[in-house]
Amino acid sequence: MQVLRAGWRLLRVLAHLLNGAWIIRRRFSRLDFEQRQALVQDWSRRLLGLLGLQLRVHGDLPGRGPLLVLANHISWLDIMVINAALPCRFVSKSDVRQWPLIGRLVEGSGALFIERDRRRDAMRVVHLMAERLRAGDRLAVFPEGTTGDGSSLLPFHANLLQAAVATEMPVQLLGLQYTDARSGLRHDAPTYIGDTSLLESLWRTACATGLQAELHVGLADPAQGRDRRTWAEALRRELAQRLDLPLPD
Repeated sequence: MQVLRAGWRLLRVLAHLLNGAWIIRRRFSRLDFEQRQALVQDWSRRLLGLLGLQLRVHGDLPGRGPLLVLANHISWLDIMVINAALPCRFVSKSDVRQWPLIGRLVEGSGALFIERDRRRDAMRVVHLMAERLRAGDRLAVFPEGTTGDGSSLLPFHANLLQAAVATEMPVQLLGLQYTDARSGLRHDAPTYIGDTSLLESLWRTACATGLQAELHVGLADPAQGRDRRTWAEALRRELAQRLDLPLPD
């Protein structure tokens, strides 16, 4: 029964992904920014529902931008979870473009891609981020730079804060956890680390029961004269405390 349920879920998810690709290709160009954000949010919520995943938000979500959102990174699913609660323009590693269907959807929704192996590309993306913040966008980044298993919080890459420093915009912390609805313990099904493939993670997620995504909303935090490294470490400590996670070096 578990295999049949998971297979049915994945068939419906595939249809939803294809529909999302059609929407981006045929409809997005005719919509204004607010309409696109509403459509991204609705599409993301439907995807979580198809996967049998419940979303719980702890705290009050911010309103319109400009705002830089920082979140910890566990899974390919993180983007959809955040968009279901607070639609954002994401800053993602260029590898995401190669993900089957999902990469096209992320790109089509307005993501900014960074080539992590090219140091000069980081400066280009910082300029783009500053430009979008000044235009009133909500941007979202994963400052750990890679996914973890959710049991700790990796060091933050401070360069991703430079756009907020330059534009004097606040940072909004979001803490992500995937848990079992019955026990409240961490659920590993959505994790996407190491040698795990995207399809393996997707299959585990589709097989899971009682899976929920918990989004912990912090307070908007301005730089208040701090340089980006000092600010990044303060934000990391605040997020670790909110999620009750250790801080490995």
